[in-house]
Amino acid sequence: MENSLEFDKSKVDRAKKMMLWFGMISLGMSFAGLTSAYVVSKERPDWLTDFQIPQAFYLSLVVIVISSITIHIAKNMVAAEENKKGMLLLISTFILGLVFVVLQFKGFSEIIANGYFFTGSESTITTSFVYLVVLMHLTHIIAALIAVLVVIYNHYKQKYTSGNTVGIEIAATFWHFVDVLWIYLFLFFYFVR
Repeated sequence: MENSLEFDKSKVDRAKKMMLWFGMISLGMSFAGLTSAYVVSKERPDWLTDFQIPQAFYLSLVVIVISSITIHIAKNMVAAEENKKGMLLLISTFILGLVFVVLQFKGFSEIIANGYFFTGSESTITTSFVYLVVLMHLTHIIAALIAVLVVIYNHYKQKYTSGNTVGIEIAATFWHFVDVLWIYLFLFFYFVR
């Protein structure tokens, strides 16, 4: 009976990971479509060729890379049952995620200060694309922050043990995905003007 339960848990864990991968692939395709539309729209006569990436977006890139490191180490600490270190790193990841969100809105403020808006007569197709893509990414960062909060709660309740860390594994994988996605988007906006 116990072997049957372990086998069933293994199948459920594998299914959860597969569902996450299907979701991430779908999201990746959505962003690929948006960036493709951006490339096609560059041919428009009203396209801004001198758009500058806000300084806050550069800072957010550094913050997101550091957060990827903290969640990776946190996952390893939790798996090794070094609970205090794991909790500290999970909380650090969450705080870095919040800093990332603040920096994104600071970046929007910089864009607005330069006279570019999301919609209306003061908007451009270029900045509308930037707003749309960054806001879409932010929604996924918020989902990742919620996942990290759930992991923090579950870790506090000592639900993770050696060999039973699928929750933190899934959250860390999703966190890495949104981090890599931001790196891709940043580099895309940096090089494709």
